[in-house]
Amino acid sequence: MATDNWAAQTTADELATTDGIRMDGKVALVAGGGLSGPLGGVGFSIAWLCAAAGARVAVVDLDGEAGRRAVEAIREAGGEAEWFPADVTDSASVSEAVGKAVDRFGRLDIVADSIGGGGAVPAFDIDDDEFDRVMQLNFLSAWRLIKFAKPHLRPGGSIVTVSSGATEGRGPTMPYTIAKTALEKLTVSAASTFAPDSIRVNGVRVGMIWGAFAARGMTEEQRELRRQNVALQTEGNVWDIASAAFFLLSDRARWVSGQVLAVDGGGFAMKAGTGAAGSAPKKQG
Repeated sequence: MATDNWAAQTTADELATTDGIRMDGKVALVAGGGLSGPLGGVGFSIAWLCAAAGARVAVVDLDGEAGRRAVEAIREAGGEAEWFPADVTDSASVSEAVGKAVDRFGRLDIVADSIGGGGAVPAFDIDDDEFDRVMQLNFLSAWRLIKFAKPHLRPGGSIVTVSSGATEGRGPTMPYTIAKTALEKLTVSAASTFAPDSIRVNGVRVGMIWGAFAARGMTEEQRELRRQNVALQTEGNVWDIASAAFFLLSDRARWVSGQVLAVDGGGFAMKAGTGAAGSAPKKQG
Protein backbone atom coordinates (compact mmCIF):
# COMPACT_ATOMS: atom_id res chain seq x y z
CA MET A 1 0.00 0.00 0.00
CA ALA A 2 1.31 3.44 -0.89
CA THR A 3 2.44 5.46 2.10
CA ASP A 4 0.25 8.40 1.06
CA ASN A 5 -2.80 6.25 1.90
CA TRP A 6 -1.67 5.26 5.40
CA ALA A 7 -3.33 8.18 7.18
CA ALA A 8 -6.61 7.70 5.33
CA GLN A 9 -6.62 3.99 6.08
CA THR A 10 -5.97 4.19 9.82
CA THR A 11 -8.18 7.24 10.49
CA ALA A 12 -11.16 5.56 8.80
CA ASP A 13 -11.87 3.81 12.11
CA GLU A 14 -15.14 4.90 13.73
CA LEU A 15 -13.28 5.76 16.94
CA ALA A 16 -11.09 8.32 15.17
CA THR A 17 -13.33 11.09 16.44
CA THR A 18 -13.39 13.37 19.48
CA ASP A 19 -17.14 13.11 20.16
CA GLY A 20 -17.37 16.75 21.12
CA ILE A 21 -14.41 16.87 23.51
CA ARG A 22 -12.44 20.08 22.92
CA MET A 23 -8.84 21.05 23.66
CA ASP A 24 -8.82 24.48 22.03
CA GLY A 25 -5.84 26.61 22.96
CA LYS A 26 -3.92 23.70 24.45
CA VAL A 27 -0.62 22.20 23.36
CA ALA A 28 -0.13 18.44 23.39
CA LEU A 29 3.24 16.72 23.19
CA VAL A 30 3.04 13.09 22.03
CA ALA A 31 6.13 10.90 22.18
CA GLY A 32 6.03 8.19 19.54
CA GLY A 33 3.43 10.18 17.63
CA GLY A 34 4.74 9.38 14.16
CA LEU A 35 2.79 7.48 11.51
CA SER A 36 4.94 4.50 10.59
CA GLY A 37 2.53 2.22 8.76
CA PRO A 38 -0.99 1.65 7.42
CA LEU A 39 -2.20 0.24 10.74
CA GLY A 40 -1.16 3.41 12.50
CA GLY A 41 0.03 3.40 16.09
CA VAL A 42 -1.18 4.40 19.54
CA GLY A 43 0.98 7.53 19.53
CA PHE A 44 -0.22 8.76 16.16
CA SER A 45 -3.83 8.04 17.11
CA ILE A 46 -3.50 10.09 20.30
CA ALA A 47 -1.88 12.92 18.36
CA TRP A 48 -4.66 12.80 15.77
CA LEU A 49 -7.42 12.99 18.38
CA CYS A 50 -5.76 15.86 20.25
CA ALA A 51 -5.38 17.79 16.99
CA ALA A 52 -8.97 17.06 15.99
CA ALA A 53 -10.06 18.48 19.35
CA GLY A 54 -8.27 21.75 18.63
CA ALA A 55 -4.93 21.23 20.36
CA ARG A 56 -1.68 22.14 18.69
CA VAL A 57 0.46 19.01 18.62
CA ALA A 58 4.18 18.45 19.07
CA VAL A 59 4.93 15.08 17.46
CA VAL A 60 8.09 13.71 19.10
CA ASP A 61 9.59 10.80 17.21
CA LEU A 62 13.07 9.58 16.29
CA ASP A 63 11.81 8.40 12.89
CA GLY A 64 11.80 11.52 10.72
CA GLU A 65 9.68 10.03 7.96
CA ALA A 66 7.04 8.85 10.42
CA GLY A 67 7.07 12.17 12.24
CA ARG A 68 6.69 14.26 9.10
CA ARG A 69 3.99 11.92 7.79
CA ALA A 70 1.97 12.38 11.00
CA VAL A 71 2.34 16.16 10.81
CA GLU A 72 1.26 16.21 7.18
CA ALA A 73 -1.83 14.11 7.94
CA ILE A 74 -2.83 16.38 10.83
CA ARG A 75 -2.30 19.53 8.79
CA GLU A 76 -4.28 18.18 5.85
CA ALA A 77 -7.16 17.59 8.25
CA GLY A 78 -7.00 21.22 9.37
CA GLY A 79 -4.93 20.78 12.52
CA GLU A 80 -1.65 22.33 13.62
CA ALA A 81 1.38 20.15 14.31
CA GLU A 82 5.17 20.13 14.21
CA TRP A 83 7.69 17.27 14.33
CA PHE A 84 10.53 17.27 16.86
CA PRO A 85 13.18 14.53 16.68
CA ALA A 86 14.26 12.89 19.93
CA ASP A 87 16.08 9.80 21.11
CA VAL A 88 14.07 8.92 24.22
CA THR A 89 16.98 6.92 25.64
CA ASP A 90 19.07 10.10 25.86
CA SER A 91 18.26 12.82 28.41
CA ALA A 92 19.86 15.64 26.44
CA SER A 93 17.86 14.72 23.34
CA VAL A 94 14.55 14.59 25.23
CA SER A 95 15.26 17.86 27.03
CA GLU A 96 16.07 19.55 23.72
CA ALA A 97 12.90 18.27 22.01
CA VAL A 98 10.67 19.41 24.88
CA GLY A 99 12.37 22.80 24.97
CA LYS A 100 11.97 23.31 21.24
CA ALA A 101 8.31 22.31 21.39
CA VAL A 102 7.65 24.85 24.13
CA ASP A 103 9.56 27.51 22.16
CA ARG A 104 7.51 26.73 19.07
CA PHE A 105 4.06 26.67 20.70
CA GLY A 106 4.63 28.87 23.73
CA ARG A 107 3.14 26.49 26.32
CA LEU A 108 2.58 22.87 27.26
CA ASP A 109 -0.64 21.37 28.64
CA ILE A 110 -0.74 17.69 27.66
CA VAL A 111 1.92 14.97 27.54
CA ALA A 112 1.42 11.45 26.19
CA ASP A 113 4.11 8.78 26.06
CA SER A 114 3.52 5.79 23.81
CA ILE A 115 7.11 4.57 23.49
CA GLY A 116 7.82 0.87 23.96
CA GLY A 117 8.64 -2.43 22.37
CA GLY A 118 11.07 -5.30 22.38
CA GLY A 119 12.20 -7.25 25.37
CA ALA A 120 10.04 -10.35 24.80
CA VAL A 121 12.99 -12.56 25.74
CA PRO A 122 13.95 -14.47 28.91
CA ALA A 123 15.43 -11.98 31.38
CA PHE A 124 18.07 -14.41 32.61
CA ASP A 125 19.36 -15.29 29.15
CA ILE A 126 20.48 -11.80 28.10
CA ASP A 127 23.41 -9.58 28.94
CA ASP A 128 23.50 -6.26 30.77
CA ASP A 129 23.37 -4.19 27.60
CA GLU A 130 20.17 -5.82 26.31
CA PHE A 131 18.46 -5.61 29.69
CA ASP A 132 19.40 -1.97 29.94
CA ARG A 133 18.16 -1.28 26.39
CA VAL A 134 14.71 -2.63 27.19
CA MET A 135 14.49 -0.69 30.46
CA GLN A 136 15.58 2.47 28.68
CA LEU A 137 12.99 2.09 25.94
CA ASN A 138 10.00 1.01 28.01
CA PHE A 139 10.49 2.71 31.37
CA LEU A 140 13.22 5.32 31.58
CA SER A 141 12.05 6.96 28.35
CA ALA A 142 8.78 7.89 30.10
CA TRP A 143 10.66 9.05 33.18
CA ARG A 144 12.76 11.37 31.02
CA LEU A 145 9.78 12.75 29.15
CA ILE A 146 7.84 13.48 32.34
CA LYS A 147 10.91 14.90 34.06
CA PHE A 148 11.65 17.44 31.34
CA ALA A 149 8.01 18.24 30.53
CA LYS A 150 6.90 18.80 34.12
CA PRO A 151 8.46 22.29 34.60
CA HIS A 152 6.51 23.53 31.56
CA LEU A 153 3.13 22.03 32.42
CA ARG A 154 0.47 24.42 33.66
CA PRO A 155 -2.07 23.79 36.42
CA GLY A 156 -4.79 21.63 34.91
CA GLY A 157 -2.24 19.81 32.78
CA SER A 158 -2.40 16.07 32.19
CA ILE A 159 -0.02 13.21 31.46
CA VAL A 160 -0.76 9.72 30.15
CA THR A 161 1.61 6.77 29.88
CA VAL A 162 1.00 3.57 27.93
CA SER A 163 1.67 0.25 29.63
CA SER A 164 0.93 -3.37 28.77
CA GLY A 165 -1.29 -6.19 29.95
CA ALA A 166 1.94 -8.15 30.35
CA THR A 167 2.26 -6.51 33.77
CA GLU A 168 -0.55 -8.72 35.08
CA GLY A 169 1.16 -11.98 34.18
CA ARG A 170 3.10 -14.19 36.58
CA GLY A 171 5.74 -15.21 34.06
CA PRO A 172 7.91 -16.00 32.29
CA THR A 173 10.33 -13.31 33.47
CA MET A 174 10.94 -10.80 30.67
CA PRO A 175 12.63 -7.41 30.87
CA TYR A 176 9.68 -5.89 28.95
CA THR A 177 7.26 -6.97 31.68
CA ILE A 178 9.55 -5.68 34.40
CA ALA A 179 9.94 -2.32 32.63
CA LYS A 180 6.21 -1.84 32.08
CA THR A 181 5.48 -2.76 35.68
CA ALA A 182 7.94 -0.09 36.76
CA LEU A 183 6.23 2.33 34.37
CA GLU A 184 2.88 1.78 36.07
CA LYS A 185 4.44 2.45 39.47
CA LEU A 186 6.01 5.62 38.08
CA THR A 187 2.63 6.71 36.76
CA VAL A 188 0.79 6.25 40.05
CA SER A 189 3.51 7.83 42.16
CA ALA A 190 3.92 10.78 39.79
CA ALA A 191 0.21 11.49 40.19
CA SER A 192 0.73 11.91 43.91
CA THR A 193 3.87 13.99 43.41
CA PHE A 194 2.25 16.38 40.91
CA ALA A 195 -1.18 16.65 42.55
CA PRO A 196 -0.28 19.82 44.51
CA ASP A 197 0.41 21.47 41.15
CA SER A 198 -3.00 20.40 39.80
CA ILE A 199 -1.41 18.12 37.20
CA ARG A 200 -3.05 14.75 36.61
CA VAL A 201 -1.14 11.57 35.68
CA ASN A 202 -2.79 8.36 34.47
CA GLY A 203 -1.90 5.29 32.46
CA VAL A 204 -3.51 2.98 29.93
CA ARG A 205 -2.72 -0.73 30.10
CA VAL A 206 -2.91 -2.17 26.60
CA GLY A 207 -4.54 -5.52 25.95
CA MET A 208 -4.08 -7.83 22.98
CA ILE A 209 -4.81 -5.31 20.24
CA TRP A 210 -4.13 -5.71 16.55
CA GLY A 211 -1.62 -3.21 15.21
CA ALA A 212 1.75 -2.91 13.59
CA PHE A 213 3.58 -4.44 16.56
CA ALA A 214 1.40 -7.56 16.63
CA ALA A 215 1.28 -7.86 12.84
CA ARG A 216 5.07 -8.18 12.61
CA GLY A 217 5.21 -11.46 14.49
CA MET A 218 1.84 -13.20 14.26
CA THR A 219 0.14 -15.45 11.72
CA GLU A 220 -3.59 -15.19 11.01
CA GLU A 221 -4.09 -18.49 12.86
CA GLN A 222 -2.34 -17.11 15.94
CA ARG A 223 -4.33 -13.91 15.63
CA GLU A 224 -7.63 -15.81 15.66
CA LEU A 225 -6.59 -17.92 18.63
CA ARG A 226 -5.67 -14.77 20.51
CA ARG A 227 -9.06 -13.21 19.72
CA GLN A 228 -10.79 -16.26 21.17
CA ASN A 229 -8.86 -15.75 24.40
CA VAL A 230 -10.36 -12.28 24.94
CA ALA A 231 -13.41 -12.17 27.21
CA LEU A 232 -15.41 -10.04 24.75
CA GLN A 233 -14.37 -12.31 21.87
CA THR A 234 -13.40 -9.26 19.83
CA GLU A 235 -10.14 -7.71 18.77
CA GLY A 236 -9.14 -4.20 19.78
CA ASN A 237 -6.88 -1.83 17.87
CA VAL A 238 -4.86 1.35 18.39
CA TRP A 239 -7.98 3.53 18.44
CA ASP A 240 -9.41 1.67 21.43
CA ILE A 241 -6.25 2.57 23.33
CA ALA A 242 -6.02 6.11 21.98
CA SER A 243 -9.67 6.83 22.83
CA ALA A 244 -9.07 5.89 26.46
CA ALA A 245 -5.87 7.94 26.59
CA PHE A 246 -7.61 10.90 24.96
CA PHE A 247 -10.36 10.85 27.58
CA LEU A 248 -7.81 10.73 30.40
CA LEU A 249 -5.91 13.64 28.85
CA SER A 250 -9.07 15.73 28.46
CA ASP A 251 -10.96 17.83 30.98
CA ARG A 252 -13.68 15.17 30.98
CA ALA A 253 -11.33 13.28 33.31
CA ARG A 254 -10.59 16.34 35.44
CA TRP A 255 -11.06 14.35 38.70
CA VAL A 256 -9.21 11.21 37.58
CA SER A 257 -5.56 10.82 38.55
CA GLY A 258 -3.23 8.06 39.66
CA GLN A 259 -5.15 5.41 37.72
CA VAL A 260 -4.02 2.74 35.28
CA LEU A 261 -6.97 1.85 33.05
CA ALA A 262 -6.91 -1.62 31.48
CA VAL A 263 -8.23 -1.52 27.92
CA ASP A 264 -8.23 -5.20 27.09
CA GLY A 265 -11.69 -6.45 26.13
CA GLY A 266 -12.25 -7.83 29.62
CA GLY A 267 -8.98 -9.71 29.83
CA PHE A 268 -8.40 -13.38 29.24
CA ALA A 269 -11.50 -15.53 28.77
CA MET A 270 -12.38 -18.61 30.75
CA LYS A 271 -13.20 -21.19 28.12
CA ALA A 272 -16.77 -22.52 28.25
CA GLY A 273 -17.15 -26.00 29.67
CA THR A 274 -14.04 -25.92 31.83
CA GLY A 275 -16.10 -26.07 35.01
CA ALA A 276 -15.72 -24.06 38.18
CA ALA A 277 -14.79 -24.92 41.76
CA GLY A 278 -17.91 -25.74 43.80
CA SER A 279 -20.22 -26.13 40.83
CA ALA A 280 -22.38 -29.21 40.38
CA PRO A 281 -20.97 -31.70 37.88
CA LYS A 282 -22.86 -32.15 34.64
CA LYS A 283 -25.13 -35.15 34.52
CA GLN A 284 -24.31 -37.85 32.03
CA GLY A 285 -26.86 -39.11 29.57
